[in-house]
Amino acid sequence: MENNVKFQVRDLDLYYGDFQALKKINMDIMKNQITAFIGPSGCGKSTFLKTINRMNDLIEGVRIDGTIHMDGVNIYKDIDVINLRSRVGMVFQQPNPFPMSIYDNVAYGPRIHGIKKKSQLDEIVEKSLRQAAIWEEVKDKLKKNAQAVSGGQQQRICIARTLAVGPEVILMDEPTSALDPISTLKIEDLAEELKDKYTIIIVTHNMQQASRISDKTAFFLHGEVVEYGETSQIFNNPKEQKTEDYITGRFG
Repeated sequence: MENNVKFQVRDLDLYYGDFQALKKINMDIMKNQITAFIGPSGCGKSTFLKTINRMNDLIEGVRIDGTIHMDGVNIYKDIDVINLRSRVGMVFQQPNPFPMSIYDNVAYGPRIHGIKKKSQLDEIVEKSLRQAAIWEEVKDKLKKNAQAVSGGQQQRICIARTLAVGPEVILMDEPTSALDPISTLKIEDLAEELKDKYTIIIVTHNMQQASRISDKTAFFLHGEVVEYGETSQIFNNPKEQKTEDYITGRFG
């Protein structure tokens, strides 16, 4: 496997009972890039995102064939799921801070992993909130309930919470769809800054967002990847008619 490939996906099929939600997905996802998944609702992009940290394991009746390798290791066979989820963090569509203080939200993961020393936790909390571009806004409110701040701030706190456990990969499932335009731009700027240190995969309905921030884009339709390539090529010179029809708004 090439050194700069983070995930190698081969012949991935996913079934919910009798329904096949993903069909023969083949894709290499690069390290330290932003990869966007676009496509109409119900096309499989969020389902695929959740296979990358095995969130689909929690759903009854799911069957998965094919392989996903992270750094050459089969994530469905050769890695413990708790270890996997500490390495592959997830940010959801609706900001979901825990009903506790901002500080405790960010310190939650490190505490679970056995860090108890206050000075060490203080350092992780500050660093994570700085990385999530929200330290200046909340540094005097760390004892405040994280659910009491604005939606955009809540989402950045959730990103800080994800960063606090030191992941390698950040999955973002429509992270800005519930936010206003200004908060959306802050999250986009943040993603671009974070890719120096992390591999980022983002599911988005917003094609402008995909074209603004991603390095590579995959277009999903009916559980298949129709086209996957450099974002500029997908948007400016798609090879597939279906991709062009979706991007120009002829359907979807």
